[in-house]
Amino acid sequence: MEMVEPDSHLVALKVMRLMRPTLVGLGPVVTCEPTDLVQRFSNSQESDGMSGACAETLAAGQVLLLPQSFGSIYLGETFASYICVHNTTPNPVECVTVKADLQSNTSRINLSMHENAKSPVVLPPGGTIDDVIRYEVKEIGTHILVCEVNYSTPAGYAQSLRKFFKFQVLKPLDVKTKFYNAEIDEIYLEAQIQNVTTSPFCLEKVELDGSEDYSVTPLNTLPNGESVFTVKHMLQPNNSCQFLYCIKPKGDIAKNVDTLRQFNNVGKLDIVWRSNLGEKGRLQTSQLQRLPFECKTLRLEVLDAKNTIKIGTIFTFNCRVTNTSEHPMKLNVRLAAKFSPDSQYTGCADFMLNLLQSGESAEFPLSVCPSKLGLVKITPLVLTNTLQNEQFTIENVVDVFVVNSDYDNDTTTHQNKLIRYESAASCLTQKQVQLQVV
Repeated sequence: MEMVEPDSHLVALKVMRLMRPTLVGLGPVVTCEPTDLVQRFSNSQESDGMSGACAETLAAGQVLLLPQSFGSIYLGETFASYICVHNTTPNPVECVTVKADLQSNTSRINLSMHENAKSPVVLPPGGTIDDVIRYEVKEIGTHILVCEVNYSTPAGYAQSLRKFFKFQVLKPLDVKTKFYNAEIDEIYLEAQIQNVTTSPFCLEKVELDGSEDYSVTPLNTLPNGESVFTVKHMLQPNNSCQFLYCIKPKGDIAKNVDTLRQFNNVGKLDIVWRSNLGEKGRLQTSQLQRLPFECKTLRLEVLDAKNTIKIGTIFTFNCRVTNTSEHPMKLNVRLAAKFSPDSQYTGCADFMLNLLQSGESAEFPLSVCPSKLGLVKITPLVLTNTLQNEQFTIENVVDVFVVNSDYDNDTTTHQNKLIRYESAASCLTQKQVQLQVV
């Protein structure tokens, strides 16, 4: 963008946006020897910078093209502009000052310039005052660059020259998130990032900055440290890619149900990308919130349960039950015995637990003896609150794979399983998040 003042003013104001050039491909090029008959036609092309003696070597690739227009600017990028004030008269111009402001829909920011432009100076004939201003745009929508030049005429009259340059700031990314509340209070976050610009860019960094209450583990690399993406996060226009993170509550928050309900902010996504010739942009999402933790009555955790056992071996696993209601509980634990021909295991349990106040937990072991090979499901487990005559039936307590007694590989892998009775824990939501400049 460039504006030159009319003859009524003693100074000329030029404003140009600073941006990197673009790569363009060359079209078909006609070259010839100096003695060829078509030399005259070749001479007519020499005024073109992409033709001539070196055209044969350039035609195989691309060349840099200087900006021909203002171009597009996106949220999170840095707006840079060159401002120049030139004395077009044969006489000196006194008391020259330059001021630049950037006005958006909600604010007006003064863009700092060097001291020579701020303080009044005398501009000699043909002299100039110039400066480069930079600002990281933080809002989407219409922006107006206001440039103002003040000076005094030789007769001592104060003059003011003001110009306005209007441009649009566009949205570069579209970010959508999905939350999944899994077992053992783990949360999985899938972030989908889409390129909504008109040119490709490279995602340099996509990180989830966890809040002080949650720890974050990225799941976007292989065990050897390599990225799961075949290309270095290169996104073409309208293409998107997904990033996965595992989020866990820290310390005592995970153990205290009441506290866990209060802390839903898990962190912010920090996104850095490189566009045309390495031009950098950075955005951060608003605070991401997990699904509200709801566990209305109680929850049961299965601890230290082997994945594989041999047939005829006693299978013992530990359980932990937590009172997540607002009133005390006196629980009776009963694992019903099965004596039918289709029964997969033998064994039963029937006992009382101590009184559990709200938020308290109790651990207890259960033992069965699998009688069939294959995957055996231990079910059902019935918990009865004798104080209020409430009964909770856990349909699928734990699974174990039963193998022959001569099986050599005695697996020691353990599984932890969390069952929340009357809870909305295992849910999936998708939402679009708001972007903001860091």
